[in-house]
Amino acid sequence: MGIAERRERERQMRRQQILDAAKKVFSAKGFSGATIESIAEEAELSPATLYLYFKNKDELYASLNMKMLEVLKQKIEGVYQKKELSPEQKITALAEALYQVYEFDPLILINVLQFQSSEALRNLSPQLLEEIKTDSARALRTIAKIFEDGMRDEQFVQENPIALADIAWSLFGGLVLWEEGKRGFDLKKNYLKPTLQLGFEILRRGVKRQGNSG
Repeated sequence: MGIAERRERERQMRRQQILDAAKKVFSAKGFSGATIESIAEEAELSPATLYLYFKNKDELYASLNMKMLEVLKQKIEGVYQKKELSPEQKITALAEALYQVYEFDPLILINVLQFQSSEALRNLSPQLLEEIKTDSARALRTIAKIFEDGMRDEQFVQENPIALADIAWSLFGGLVLWEEGKRGFDLKKNYLKPTLQLGFEILRRGVKRQGNSG
């Protein structure tokens, strides 16, 4: 391994060290309670070192969420690529896949949903912001393809597939945040999975063409 490769490897290891520390601090203190200083302390590094890798706390937070976006893309694309499923069946499978995204890391998913609707996006570097936009758009576009296939096969009503994808994503994100809010009153309650399944079942029925059975 040459000097350049060794330095790049060390840089990536240090970056991951910072991300691991940030996840612990954000989990314990939330976004507003976390500081660059507290994350640096957890990582056993100086704040100045953190700024070599991340522009600010917002960018560090967004970078932490990129892994969740990657999982999201994989799950959605996995559903779309199941050729044995009809478009209708894929809508049902999509509900299960999205729940698996939630199970992967509930806290980070909630962070992603909250972060993408916040003003903090304006504080990101153009490169990171473009990555987030690209990954998010790709996930939505794949959902839209499910609806496009159903329209092409004359199983679904003719509507804007991107709009339907937005509705599916909003249904998922809204239910995650709503159910999480309810858990604040009672940690034992978690009705996300059955509620998500019901929501997507209503969506499936809503896009079916009249006269199709099921």
